[in-house]
This record gives sequence, C-alpha cells and structure tokens, in this order.
Amino acid sequence: MASPAPVIASNEGVADAVKAALGDSLVHAHEAVNEISVTVRREALAEAMIALRDSDGLEYQQLMEISGVDYPDRPERFEVCYHLLSLTRNHRIRIKVTTDEEMSVPSITHIWPVDGWLEREVFDMYGVLFEGNPDLRRILTDYGFRGHPQRKDFPLTGYVEMRYSEEHKRVVYEPVELAQDFRSFDFMSPWEGAEYILPGDEKAGEQEGAPTPVTAEEQGDGEKEPVGDDAEPTPKTTDSPEQTGAGPKADEKAAEQSDEPDIPGGDKDG
Repeated sequence: MASPAPVIASNEGVADAVKAALGDSLVHAHEAVNEISVTVRREALAEAMIALRDSDGLEYQQLMEISGVDYPDRPERFEVCYHLLSLTRNHRIRIKVTTDEEMSVPSITHIWPVDGWLEREVFDMYGVLFEGNPDLRRILTDYGFRGHPQRKDFPLTGYVEMRYSEEHKRVVYEPVELAQDFRSFDFMSPWEGAEYILPGDEKAGEQEGAPTPVTAEEQGDGEKEPVGDDAEPTPKTTDSPEQTGAGPKADEKAAEQSDEPDIPGGDKDG
C-alpha cells in the first residue's frame, strides 16, 4: 500500500547544483541523515538566498523557519540556520551563517518579509543582531527582560522574577527568591552504581536481624530424646491436667441424674 505522505525529492545532484549557484559565497556543504546543510559567508547571505530562490533546478521559494544554536567554545559562538523549502521540487535545505555577540547578520526581509518576525525571535532568544531589520525588538519576552534565555550561559533561574503588585497596581520586577536551594540530582547508573553514599546507608549496620528460634531444651520441656535406630520410642501421654486441659472434678451430688417426671395422659413414649 502506498504511503499517503508525499515523497521527498532525492538529494542526488543537489549539492553540486548548490555549489555551482553559490560560487565564492559557499564555505562548505555536507549531507547527513538525508539532509543537506550549507554554510555561507555572513556578508554574502542575501546574494546566496537570491541564488537559491531563482536558480533553475533549485527554486527554494519559501523561507520556513530561522533557528539559532549557541556554541560557547567557538570564536563565533552563534549559528543562524535558515530552513528553505522548494515547492516546485518538494525539497528542503538548511543554510547556515556564523556570528558572535557583536557582529551583525544581514537581514533578508527584502527577500522574504516574514523574515522580520523570525529574526526578532533569534534576537530575543540569543541576542544576535540583524542589520537592516526595520523592527528589531523583543517578541517572546517582555521589553524589560534582561539577557537572552537560549544562551548556554544564561542561568536557569534568570536574574529577576516578575509579579503583579496590588500595592502599585502594575507589574514589578524583584530579585529571584528560591523556595529551596538548587539541588543536583545524580541518578544511579544501572551498570556502575552510585559513587556516593545514599542517605540512610549509615543506618544499615545498626539494624538487628531476626532472633534465633528457641529450642525445646532451652524452654525446659524435657530432656532431648536419643536419635538413631537403637533409640526406643517414648510414648506420648496426656495424663496431667495441664496436658489434657481438664478442669477440677465436678461435685458428686450435682452429677447425679434426677428422676424423670410423670407425664399425664399417656406414657412417656406417646
């Protein structure tokens, strides 16, 4: 049975066509997990996008998304990734440029107007600057927000917390107050085990085991019987009241059977 999902076009020949269309703008291109990623020079981003949109055999007409990635150890720590779609060929491609906190990336709002909103998201989350964006301001956080949440060096708690003040009748910022100190959870490895002592392990040596059962000799019930083929069997008797459970002997007079009364009008069997 054929799949109802559309079949994605093959990557065969796409990388060579991209290299020919981009020329000196191309830094490198590679294919992994059936996806093609192309890195271009930051200064030539607009020219590369126009070439990918208008070149025969490529025709990436639509900008689907822009995403950011933070690699703090790199000299240019940020990657800005543009995801393009060719409606004609049913094919996708990823275009990347690198930058840092100070160098701006050329805006491509003149090619795809929707890019204005997408650039604002990357600016808000990572602090990447886009030169030529007519309205580069925060879009996901509030305008007074400090920092950029998607950076790897941004603290999990943030810098301030926001609440509505009944006293001032407006939203106010306050220092972060944690209900409890930050705790680092180190879960036990099923192969290696934990490298630290778990809470309560120090009490394991203090707990006593179950008591040893008491033998018949220790209870004083009698001497231990000999064991073996030559041992004579000892009969079990229950003669004493303690063993039989019988109470004291009943009164003799009370135990006598009384005479049966006469039944008028017939014999006792009738």
